[in-house]
Amino acid sequence: MTPTEPVARHGAAARTAARPAVRPPLPVKMVIAGGFGVGKTTAVGAISEIEPLTTEAAITEVAAGVDDLSHTPRKTTTTVAMDFGCLTIDPTLKLYLFGTPGQERFGFMWDDIVEGAVGALVIVDTRRLDDCYAAVDYFEHREIPFAVAVNAFDGRVEHPLDEVRWALDVADHVPVVVFDARERGSVRDALLVVLELALARAED
Repeated sequence: MTPTEPVARHGAAARTAARPAVRPPLPVKMVIAGGFGVGKTTAVGAISEIEPLTTEAAITEVAAGVDDLSHTPRKTTTTVAMDFGCLTIDPTLKLYLFGTPGQERFGFMWDDIVEGAVGALVIVDTRRLDDCYAAVDYFEHREIPFAVAVNAFDGRVEHPLDEVRWALDVADHVPVVVFDARERGSVRDALLVVLELALARAED
């Protein structure tokens, strides 16, 4: 072999050289927010491809006196820090999901949880819209793209979507959709709405 002849590659070395480099999916942070007991933890658990990290604590008699349990009588635990899960959208994109605590007394954690997020899914329960005003205001004031997702408890919602939009006073460009926090496909569709909104904002 002369110095100008190429060195032959054999076996694994040849296959490695021929194979194009595979890039890991781009990590994207997204927040799932809303009031107490609207289905944030349920949504993360339904969609996450890993065992979700939750920070659930038992609802004590003291907490029950502060949090309205009238529409969630079977709820025995509540998120006191955050929920975490992830979802691979395709080989190029992976969502990292951070669920916020719903009670106002844990609001001081929101800034840290939301930092770096491309957008948010604000879950609402139409039986108690007042509980989600704070979340809507939070993302509006920080100009973070978000969509409103009406959780269909027991397969139904209490008010039409145009009435929900009016009651929340959200802008026309904010999507308002119905979803079921228990159904993986339904949660995925709602998250994709937020993702498309964030991508459109980035292009602008």
